[in-house]
Amino acid sequence: MARVRCITEMGMGVDVHGKDATKAARRAVSDAIRHSSLGFFRMLGKTANDMFVDVTIGVPNPDVVDTAIVAKELPYGTVTVTAVKGGLEIPAEQGSDAIIIANAAVIVSLDDSKPSRASRA
Repeated sequence: MARVRCITEMGMGVDVHGKDATKAARRAVSDAIRHSSLGFFRMLGKTANDMFVDVTIGVPNPDVVDTAIVAKELPYGTVTVTAVKGGLEIPAEQGSDAIIIANAAVIVSLDDSKPSRASRA
């Protein structure tokens, strides 16, 4: 099986109060897919559930992102979410609060149904 990248979407999400990186990440994914309507599956003999959806989230503290909660933003396909160092944290003028900005890259791939090179050898 070889995956073929079909769609790449980018988004940004913000948590203004509370320093919640997961909330910002969910909003970034929602932003990335909000205007997408993928209708090419029938032409390829596939369904939305045949998609592989790989999400990369950039936030200042990737270890605090609940990737399972972020994955629930995507209604179809086999979803993988990875959090990496990125995004922004803008400290509040006073106190310990901050604005957290997350960036998301959502990549949709399909199996091309061709044997991989390794299996053809």
